[in-house]
Amino acid sequence: MSRRARVLPGLSLSLGVTVLYLSLVVLLPLSALFLKTGELGWERFFGVITSGWVAAAVRFTLGASLVAALLNVVVGLLIAWVLGRYTFPFARVIDAVIDLPFALPTAVAGIALSTLYAESGLLGGWLAGLGFRYPWPAWRGFADGGGGRGWPIEWTVYDRISLAPLGVVIAMAFVGLPFVVRTVQPVIEDLSRDVEEAAATLGAGRFQIFRAVVLPELAPALLTGFALALARGLGEYGSVIFISGNRPDTEIASQVIIKMIEVNETGTYADATAVAVLLLAASFALLLAINLLQRAAARAHAGRAAG
Repeated sequence: MSRRARVLPGLSLSLGVTVLYLSLVVLLPLSALFLKTGELGWERFFGVITSGWVAAAVRFTLGASLVAALLNVVVGLLIAWVLGRYTFPFARVIDAVIDLPFALPTAVAGIALSTLYAESGLLGGWLAGLGFRYPWPAWRGFADGGGGRGWPIEWTVYDRISLAPLGVVIAMAFVGLPFVVRTVQPVIEDLSRDVEEAAATLGAGRFQIFRAVVLPELAPALLTGFALALARGLGEYGSVIFISGNRPDTEIASQVIIKMIEVNETGTYADATAVAVLLLAASFALLLAINLLQRAAARAHAGRAAG
């Protein structure tokens, strides 16, 4: 019996190339990161990641990423719904613009956003003329030394976007929006309108139809897009550094890592890897959540198809 000709190489060669490539590109760098962090020891490691400077940067990064991801869920759902349900002029142009953050260098995005939202910029100057203000929370600790009677959060009012927390949120939202739109849009395009029409025939209003019929179908995709946007914001650096500036109240975790490497007085290379491991652990947790959500969505879809 003649062997069937294969287009691709056999399993042994394909698996060997796959493992080699993943080892060189992913596993070896991550292993080196953990090995370098291991030089610190547990006491030094926890001392680094819980120090006031690092903890403040990590809290701000998490907070800004969370706000940006939530904003992207709302706006991304609206954009995905418009692109997936309606036909209108220049729809393809708008659809292509959504992918622009994927192709645009992050440094270019950062310069463009900082130019636009600076106090002398087009939008920044206009908002400043309107007296635009917004509050932002910051963790200051308990005022009475942890006795439980002091309020640990202090609200600071900002009158600008660039060099302020809102600018960081906008930059993170800019790079994270395509993840939500591209995750939700295919689901919207595949949704059958028969169930929505049946619910409308039974007297359900638009909000009821969206809440009871559409939203349960979109929930797994929305959660996946949210997790992807959040993970993207946690690791963002290029677009954020220009609009955040070198300020303590807008310093992100990636900036801390760079400063620890470049400035000897603030830490060592091993200290920087400790912060990197902390961000890596957060990213792994988000990836695990994404995989669990995708499996849950697949089981739910299979259950509905069988029913």
